[in-house]
Amino acid sequence: MSTQPGNLSNNDSRADNRHRPPERTSYRTTTEPLIVTPTFLTRADATPRSLRPLDQGFTTSRTGEALENPDTEPAEIALEVNPNLAFEHWDEYWRKVHGPKFAYEEPGSTSEPVLRYDQVHRIAGGPSSYFHPPYQAMTQANGKLVADPHAHVPAYERPRWDGFAYIAYAAQADIERVLKQEQYDKRIAADEQVAFRMVTRSITREYILLPSAQHRDPISLVKIHYRRPELTREAFQEQLLRQHAPLVLAQPATHQYVRRYAQLHNIGSTQHDPEGSLMDAISVLAFASLNDVEDYLVSDDYRAIAAHEATFTDVAQSEYWTGLNYSVINRLLPELATKY
Repeated sequence: MSTQPGNLSNNDSRADNRHRPPERTSYRTTTEPLIVTPTFLTRADATPRSLRPLDQGFTTSRTGEALENPDTEPAEIALEVNPNLAFEHWDEYWRKVHGPKFAYEEPGSTSEPVLRYDQVHRIAGGPSSYFHPPYQAMTQANGKLVADPHAHVPAYERPRWDGFAYIAYAAQADIERVLKQEQYDKRIAADEQVAFRMVTRSITREYILLPSAQHRDPISLVKIHYRRPELTREAFQEQLLRQHAPLVLAQPATHQYVRRYAQLHNIGSTQHDPEGSLMDAISVLAFASLNDVEDYLVSDDYRAIAAHEATFTDVAQSEYWTGLNYSVINRLLPELATKY
């Protein structure tokens, strides 16, 4: 049988669709909080260190060596040397190569403790806290469109992260059961060093507030929350869950547009994590389309949500962006609201 990309049958043991519906035939479910490792990441590229941090050992060369300063030798980046193709190639590699590698079970290894693994790829054209809707036509004082658009191109403000891996477990001990296996500790880790320049290592407790009917929702709005300095992390998380979540769920627009709503509360990390450890919580809301995200964010109901968030979050440091959601592993069906 050929092993070239695209020539594998659906029954091939290496194909990732074996780990999610409809190929998978046995599932579990729970109303208990799950443990999630929300691994935020940036892609391997030639951005200078002064603009984007670089984890030690990440962004490897074509000979497998870590590039200390990839901006000074961009032609050596293993993932893609052509800067015009770099983002597209990374986006494809993460989903079509790295995802199946993570799901694949080498002889003697298992991914069974992973209950869910989604990849959320940030979409530049989707709403973000850096460029949020409604979007307005660029006009002159007389109401006509500008005649010299080349002189008015707005600067692109890139969010801190290019996406995140949303990996759920039943218990914290299951993280090590998976990651301490040689497959993950060595070969998956080596693949991460090719594809990424930085990854976070935080551990969170997940509260599913509005469960998804099938957990195949295509679009996610990802909100990274940082608390106001006068609040402890515990007080912030308590307010986010006990006061803010009911407000979100009370809005008619939430039930009109949002297909899923979950909060991830930071409770620790798997190793040294200078970036992820600062995140107090993450909200993930799922939608059927990008237009639904846009319409939600410009609604009066969402304005009430944002106003309440501003009373206890550090708005300047927090950010949100939109991502395309890929389900790689899903052993949870049906998804149920968390009891808390």
